[in-house]
Amino acid sequence: MRPQLIPYAEIPNLPAREHDANKGDCGRIAVIGGSRGMAGAPCLAAKAAYRSGAGLVLVAVPKSIWDVVASKLDEAQTRGVGGDSAQFFQESDVNELKKICEWADVLVMGPGMTQSAETVKAVQKIVESCECPMVLDADALNAFGRGRAELIFASQKKNTRREVVLTPHPGEMARLLNMSTADVQSDRPQAALACADLTSAVVVLKGAGTLVCDGKYIFLNRTGNPGMATGGTGDVLSGVIGGLMGQGMPAFEAACLGVHLHGLAGDIAAEKRGMWSLIAGDLIDELPAAFLRRVGT
Repeated sequence: MRPQLIPYAEIPNLPAREHDANKGDCGRIAVIGGSRGMAGAPCLAAKAAYRSGAGLVLVAVPKSIWDVVASKLDEAQTRGVGGDSAQFFQESDVNELKKICEWADVLVMGPGMTQSAETVKAVQKIVESCECPMVLDADALNAFGRGRAELIFASQKKNTRREVVLTPHPGEMARLLNMSTADVQSDRPQAALACADLTSAVVVLKGAGTLVCDGKYIFLNRTGNPGMATGGTGDVLSGVIGGLMGQGMPAFEAACLGVHLHGLAGDIAAEKRGMWSLIAGDLIDELPAAFLRRVGT
């Protein structure tokens, strides 16, 4: 049986903010990602989390790119992990990364990582042991591809109160479900439902008409445009969803609102710049306008 379709009019409202709120009340987001040559991805996620209302953001990257990442981020805390020459996360970094997870209200993991065997092992151990809510994107998803997605389900059984959001594009979804991308695209709602059932997570299947599924309900997003088919926009989305979750929104609601605002920011950017010239940073620049439009609805 297919999940119930959520009407477009039922997009969740923005999280409330108390008049006397401080940064500690608005969510501590840890972004774990990056590798040599991919320093920008975790920075995009961090900036998007801040633009979505996060109070504090800490970005953990391999130490060899720490200086680059720190120079790109004014507001976020940054931390280099591992040896000075480490180009990607190692299994030996897990204990240090776990301490970062203990600090965080929400973990965003995956942007800019690699699929090296060492990184795959590190990601799997963090997901197994981390108790905070998390958003898994990019190579944090690929660590569970090709028949290993059951590991996410196993970790969820151990921590039933932890909320997890997965944000695969069709290729990543195909790897999670061990099928072809063509099969995913031939029945996107069924693929989203199958992944939600398999992993006990909220699944965001990206693409034209992004779907959000928690196994019971499915939301079809109607914002966004083809100009967003460019590198880095997925990193922005993971940061938006993580930022909303950090403010106390349930995972399914944060994912539904997040994909709506992310697409709306892309639409506003396209209105100003045209679809052909869009880059991921344009979406971050237009997130404030997207939030204000949402307030006005």
